[in-house]
Amino acid sequence: MRRERRRRRLGMTSLIDVIFLLLLFFMLSSTFTRFAEIDLAASGSGGGAGADRPVFLSLAASGLRVNGRAAEMASLPAALAALRSGEARLGVLVAVERDVTSQRMADLLVSLRRVPTVQVTVLEAS
Repeated sequence: MRRERRRRRLGMTSLIDVIFLLLLFFMLSSTFTRFAEIDLAASGSGGGAGADRPVFLSLAASGLRVNGRAAEMASLPAALAALRSGEARLGVLVAVERDVTSQRMADLLVSLRRVPTVQVTVLEAS
């Protein structure tokens, strides 16, 4: 006489727990790539005024203006080089309108980084 053996069902709960723990481990132990870094510095109190007048940039969602004249983001380093006098540090004041996205602002700061010895000050939107 042979006894019939009943097969037990496999429990999926412990398998799901193990997969969840592995997923959590790999998510926490991975590193995320930095695509670009933008150096920002806080302004200090005081500071002498430079001999040169600063360049005024107005950034809007629709365009960019350098000292009141329309400019393109790609030609910005050349436009600032034309306004520079000598090797002195060039001050740039950036006024940002409220409808500007953070990506557009980051693109502007990356473009300004290509210009040597530029001191960028971002003005608060009113």
